[in-house]
Parts: sequence; C-alpha cells; structure tokens
Amino acid sequence: MNAVILAVAVMLILSLLRVNVVLALAIGALAGGFTGGMSIHETVDAFTEGLGGGATIALSYALLGGFAVAISKTGIPEVLVRLILKVVGEGEEKQRKGLAKALVVVVLLLIAISSQNLIPIHIAFIPLLVPPILHILNMLKIDRRLIACVLAFGLTAPYILLPVGFGLLFHEVLFNQMQLAGLTIDMSDIPRAMAIPVGGMFIGLLVAVFISYRKPRDYGEEEADAAKGPEADVPKRNIVFTVIALAAALAAQIGTDSMIIGAIAGIAVLYATGAVRWKEADELLNQGMKMMAFVGFVMIAANGFAGVIQATGDVESLVHATSGMLGDNKTAAAFMMLLVGLLVTMGIGSSFATIPIIAAIFVPLSIEFGFSTLAIVSLIGTAGALGDAGSPASDSTLGPTAGLDVDGKHNHIWDTCVPTFLHYNIPLIVFGWIAAMIL
Repeated sequence: MNAVILAVAVMLILSLLRVNVVLALAIGALAGGFTGGMSIHETVDAFTEGLGGGATIALSYALLGGFAVAISKTGIPEVLVRLILKVVGEGEEKQRKGLAKALVVVVLLLIAISSQNLIPIHIAFIPLLVPPILHILNMLKIDRRLIACVLAFGLTAPYILLPVGFGLLFHEVLFNQMQLAGLTIDMSDIPRAMAIPVGGMFIGLLVAVFISYRKPRDYGEEEADAAKGPEADVPKRNIVFTVIALAAALAAQIGTDSMIIGAIAGIAVLYATGAVRWKEADELLNQGMKMMAFVGFVMIAANGFAGVIQATGDVESLVHATSGMLGDNKTAAAFMMLLVGLLVTMGIGSSFATIPIIAAIFVPLSIEFGFSTLAIVSLIGTAGALGDAGSPASDSTLGPTAGLDVDGKHNHIWDTCVPTFLHYNIPLIVFGWIAAMIL
C-alpha cells in the first residue's frame, strides 16, 4: 500500500466520522509514516519538523481573531445589521427576503474575490464580516453551506485564473517550478490553460446557488428575535476610527506582506483612539484567539502531515506506479494524474505547497505522454488547486468555517468540506481533464 494513499485515506475517513481534524491529521501522518517504512521516531521527527511551517499563519489567524472581536465591540456590526434590515424591511415579504438573500450572497462573493487581488488579505475579512451577520443569515434562513461554497469560490478561483495579487504569486510558483522541471513556458500561458478548469468551478458555484442549497434552512433562531436587531446608538467616532483601523491593517499587511503586522496595526489603532477600551484588551484578544484557534491548529498539523508525506518519498513512487499501469493511454494518464494530485493536495491542503512536489514529477511524465505545454500547465495547476478547493486542511475551507461556526451550528467537514468538494473538486477534475485533452 502506498503511504500517501493510506495517510490521506485515514485522515479523510476519520474526519468524515467527525473525529477532530487535528487528531485525524496526526493519526493519518503516523499511518503514512509506518506504511512508508519509517520508524516511530523518524515519523515523529518528520511530523515535528513540519509543524514549524504552520506557526506563522496560526499566529496570524489568532491575532486576526482578536482584531475581529475588537471590531465587534465598536458597534460597527450593529450598523451593518441595520443596513441589511432596511433592505429586508421594504416591499413584499417574499420579494424583500429574496432581495436580501441575493444581496448577501453577491456582496460576500465580491468581497471574497477582491480579497485575492484588489485588497489582498485572503481570509482575513471572514472573522471581521461573517460572525456579525450570522443572525441575519438565520433570519433569512440562508443555508450556511451555500455561504461556504460562495466564500470558497471567491478565495480560490480568482488566484487560479488571474495573475494579480495572490494570483501573481500562484502563477509565479507554477512558472518557476515548471521551469525547474525542464519545461519552458510563458506566464501568459497560465490564464489560458486555467480558464477551462475555473469555468468548471463557476458551474459548480451556480449549481450550489440555484440548486443544491437554494431551499431555506432553519438554524433555530426565531425570526421575530432576529429581526429586532440591536437598538443601541453607535457613536460616529467609533465608525470613523474603525474605518481608520481597517485601513491601517490593510496598509500594514500589504506593506509588510504580513498578516501579523496588519492585525497588530489595526488593534493598535482601535486601542489608541479609544474605540475599544484598554481594560477590555486582554479579554478581547482571548476571545479572538479562541475563535480562530481551530484554524491555527489545523494549519500547524497539516504542515506536520505534509512533512511526513514528503519524507516517505512515496509521492514519486505513486506517480510512477500509476504511469506504469497506463501504457501509452494519454486519456487515462491525464485523469490519473489529476487523481494523484487530488490525493496529495487533500492531505497538504495548499496549492502553493503542493506544486513544487508534483511539478518535478508531472512535467517529465506529461512530456513522455505527449501533452502540449498548455495541457501540462492545466494538469499541474488544476492538481494544485484541488487541495485549496476541498481539503479539510485548507485555509480556503477553514476560513469559512471559522466565520460560520461561531455559534456552533456549522460543521467543518460536513457543512464546508463536503459541499466544496462536491461542487468544486469534482468539476475541477472533469474540466481539468477536458482542458488537458483539447489544449
């Protein structure tokens, strides 16, 4: 049994059985290490060495959680809720609810898309924006699985397709790794190669919005209670200072390329201006860290899992074993490479971390099967994107869960990962395979 297959299978099965994802990752790593011929000490060492890679992002999310809770204390969420309630309060009941639901979905989608390019803050906006509007989602009976799919699309599709913001980083990683593997490409090839797979993701989004999660879902909140909304007046100075804090956080993050510095800058402005009281500082940071702790611990564990998988050396053997069974069947080769990419990325959970692992193996293999340059770019880019779109260890699934599960009514695996896997990973495989065949 290949160590990668077993490790990912153990992790996914345990996660689907509602075992904590952190524990599932650790057990999967142990299973993979043992299967790969590593001793208990070698497995633990590889896992421990990999943990450090997730420390920075874990601290970033913890501080962002503190910033989000601090924002919530300024009264800005109440202002946002009132604005939405005004939309809900006009016109016929069915019409106004439909309008409000469409407004929420479109706004969240646009913000998620912008978070990858126009305002490159990735998932940092989720703990700031989503928790304050949860009772509005409940009032409108919006299925949170729909919101998870909308956010995941906005967090992944733009950077896969567009060479702007995080997309530029992704395209540069893909370009550099393919060059190192011996294939000369042009940066302009990448958007052309990824257009068809991203088109598949867009179809998946439409299915989620108009078919899968169109029906209302009751989360147990009485509409009358939700519709009351907060009544306390919000000082105008708090609104001004919060906008300044958000601008400072954004400027600091972009300027330093660090979410940690961005969060600290935003928190500092809120405290310095008095929008949040100093005596509440410790409590607010504790609340925020608790809110985002799950994301941080999963990211740390995922890095340990990836360390074990790479240490086994079974990624390369998996690819070669697969290619050996295919003969010269180009059609089957494209499909099997995407499946292998899915296995690897589901465990690692990051396209940026996966591409260096698979590019060195996939490029010569694809050339051997006679794929065109565009087809190879599509295969490797799609294989990398599969992890971000549906892995339990991806920040593109962990981020939406962190915002939607503040009240404990949204399960990470069944309400985020399974819906995003069905609506994005499956279309990515199908349309990635089509792209490889026709390009």
